[in-house]
Amino acid sequence: MTAIEQVGRRPGAGWDVLASDGSVVRIRPLREDDEPALDAMNQRVSDRSIYLRFFGISRSLADEHTHHLASDRDGHVALVAEYGDRLVGVASYEPLRTGEAEMAFLLEDSVHGRGIGTLLLEQLAAVARENGIQRLRADTLAENAGMLRVFADSGFEQVRRLDSGVVELVVDTAYRPSTLERMADRERAAEDRSLHRLFSPRAVAVIGAGRAPGGIGHEILRNIVKGKFTGPVYAVNPHADRVADVPSYPSIVDVPGVVDLAVIAVPAEQVRQVLADCGAKGVGGAVVLTAGFSELGAAGRTMQREILEIARRHSIRLIGPNCLGLVNTDPAITLNATFAEVVPTPGALAIAAQSGAVGIAVLDQAARTGLGISEFVSLGNKVDVSGNDLLLHWWGDPRTAVIGLYLESFGNPRKFGGLARLVGRAKPILVVKGGRSVGGRRAGVSHTAAAATPETAVDALFAQSGVLRMDTVEELVETARVLAVRPQPRGRRLAVIGNAGGAGVLAADAAGRLGLDLPELSPAVQRELAAVGAVGSGNPVDLGAAASPTSLARALRVVADSGEVDAVLVCYAATRAGRVADIYAAIAESAAQADVPIIVNCVGAVHAAPEVSLADGRRLPVFSFPESAVRALAHAVRYAEWRSRPQGVVPELARVDAVGARAVVRWFLQRNPDGGWLEPLRTGQLLQCAGVSAIPVLAASSRSEAIGAAESAGYPVALKTAASGVVHKTDIGGVRVGLANSVEVAAAYDEVTAAAGDPQVVVQAMAPGGTELVIGVVRDRLFGPLLMAGSGGILTDLLADRQWRGLPLTDLDATEMVHALHCAPLLAGYRGAEAADQEAVLDVIHRIAWLAEQVPELAELDINPLIAGPSGAFAVDVRMRLTPATPEPDWYARRMRGDQP
Repeated sequence: MTAIEQVGRRPGAGWDVLASDGSVVRIRPLREDDEPALDAMNQRVSDRSIYLRFFGISRSLADEHTHHLASDRDGHVALVAEYGDRLVGVASYEPLRTGEAEMAFLLEDSVHGRGIGTLLLEQLAAVARENGIQRLRADTLAENAGMLRVFADSGFEQVRRLDSGVVELVVDTAYRPSTLERMADRERAAEDRSLHRLFSPRAVAVIGAGRAPGGIGHEILRNIVKGKFTGPVYAVNPHADRVADVPSYPSIVDVPGVVDLAVIAVPAEQVRQVLADCGAKGVGGAVVLTAGFSELGAAGRTMQREILEIARRHSIRLIGPNCLGLVNTDPAITLNATFAEVVPTPGALAIAAQSGAVGIAVLDQAARTGLGISEFVSLGNKVDVSGNDLLLHWWGDPRTAVIGLYLESFGNPRKFGGLARLVGRAKPILVVKGGRSVGGRRAGVSHTAAAATPETAVDALFAQSGVLRMDTVEELVETARVLAVRPQPRGRRLAVIGNAGGAGVLAADAAGRLGLDLPELSPAVQRELAAVGAVGSGNPVDLGAAASPTSLARALRVVADSGEVDAVLVCYAATRAGRVADIYAAIAESAAQADVPIIVNCVGAVHAAPEVSLADGRRLPVFSFPESAVRALAHAVRYAEWRSRPQGVVPELARVDAVGARAVVRWFLQRNPDGGWLEPLRTGQLLQCAGVSAIPVLAASSRSEAIGAAESAGYPVALKTAASGVVHKTDIGGVRVGLANSVEVAAAYDEVTAAAGDPQVVVQAMAPGGTELVIGVVRDRLFGPLLMAGSGGILTDLLADRQWRGLPLTDLDATEMVHALHCAPLLAGYRGAEAADQEAVLDVIHRIAWLAEQVPELAELDINPLIAGPSGAFAVDVRMRLTPATPEPDWYARRMRGDQP
């Protein structure tokens, strides 16, 4: 099979991507029947472009090359770009030698400047990488500034050499962090342009707006009008001239002027024709409220695919179907295109929800608390616009300070994680993940697979990408209220101050549970507090039930300016000694110049405002309960810590052998086409390829072989059952350790084989003393390899002391995994014991991550235990399961939803 045939047979071959102007381009493998279309493109291309591509003006040479690409089967790969109804570009590579190929590009002049050349380069590099090509070469005329700029701006590492007016380029196809950042920057700009007409339309049409109140179309039209949308609003209803006092037209094509956004509320079977009409009209965005698509089964999924195809053909961005609508509170737009009764208020939270009901709950809670929203999207079935698209859109939105998501599923979780790492450096991302359940626990034989629940991968993804996971919508809104106000906490030191002693105690208890510190204030600060009337000046600071607004303001300034705390919680119980309005004014006065965050818990004032307004426009959140305030602040502290830490790097490892690892896998799968558990010898070989130190394992199937193995290993030894399917060897009496001579080995062999009912055993020299850990891998279909580190040996399941991370694994990720374990103090040298070599433990974790990356066939891996001692870390008991694997999809390539694997 040729390389181009391999590409053509990949699942979902052909990908919709966004050009730099936000329009949709289709990138797909070249087909034989494309030759006439490419010949026609060659005729449209200018002489200048022909010259720059072929180093001379020869259209016959261009046609010959087209024929070669479409007809020959010599291992080359060619991709074409479709724009509208024609081919506008072609990119190809020709293999030169192992791991290397020569690439070439030709674009129609009419699409220059739209980023299509860059898209072709990205996709060609992805296909090349999948086919084992590490380097792409190109000879480009030095005067071809446009193409040289494409290469230079791509983010791919490259080497250039100028010779006789020709630039010789070598491009590395690997994804480096800088490559992914450049790709994300380009994708963000394209998404902004693509979604602009959805969120900032010049005119809106509601298609299917009925005359009678109560219908979805009618109510959404009324909401748009009542919300004072700043542009023209039209109804589309063939049976009415006006709907809700808005002009109505028979079809969208009959509406005068430009229409950027169509809100569609017609029966499901009519949506296809309506979208086609929108395409003819030049509509840029559509919100499909209609249900009856993928949520109803196979027939609905077919209709959903068809409406996506129509939308892509016309570069229409699609929200829904089966959704509530969207909101933009920008005063220049003021668009409420939902049929919810809640009136959205302007604010700093951007929110997307897969559930319409959850979306309404967020809108309501945000309005009640004074937080407000910048934009809201009800995702529905997510046929096109997804959470990843919105992350890119909100990344640079100046009105959005906090991003909130309610998600029930992930289309491309690895890309989400990569984007979240980038976006999270600018603004926090809060997620409520629905659908938690232990019912999907994996059926696995290894400790790692048995421990991996459906939520394990999600928690690992969020931990690495800085996403704050919320348990409830209420918690999301409360946390967003704290994160939306500057400054953010610089540490974990919290001061609690107020006139409500009981509330202060509850706050202190909550802080302790959530990992915040309440430091004892210095004697100097306590003297100042006593001078302003504090009856308890440690921390919490109790001002007494009769505290006046003036004493509160003075005490708050003392604590906030002390430099001894990173945040302040004011707990105030409304009394006759001070009006709530006066208390708010005192807090506002003291907070105006404070360089630490201040939040408020107000008790006993039912009608108190949910915020304290400052003169500079900032609004301090007011909570009804102290525990809620502390919980929200603890999330803000976690985010601030994540944001301030280094991003980490994936270490470059020495002493690894990828070729050798592939050879072991190939040997095993040739003999076991369905996969299975590796025997100890092959397991050891794979560990050796990864550079992991292991205690050698000797197999035996008789008493005499066991004795011989023990003498070869050197006494004392351990003897263990090698019976298949046994995970917990100690539970069945399948382990004997510290065997000092042949008599003990013989007796141990008889006992272990009798207990296991299997003559197969393994013998090892006793490992040096140390802390027992478990290191594991399990491969998730969507999330990819998941790494586990935890307490090992018999404690693995007893304590459930585990940490999970996904790939790529940075040095910081690995360090956090180990330091977060309950057994971490043992590694550091507990109560005078000699510390373990933690660098060796981290090295093993990175080498197992490397193995999981290099061997996609690795379905499960357990090292249990890994002995961590002062002299290093040594794998003792290792199990690996291999399965046949198809090439990993390119999770980071720029591809629109619906084309993702």
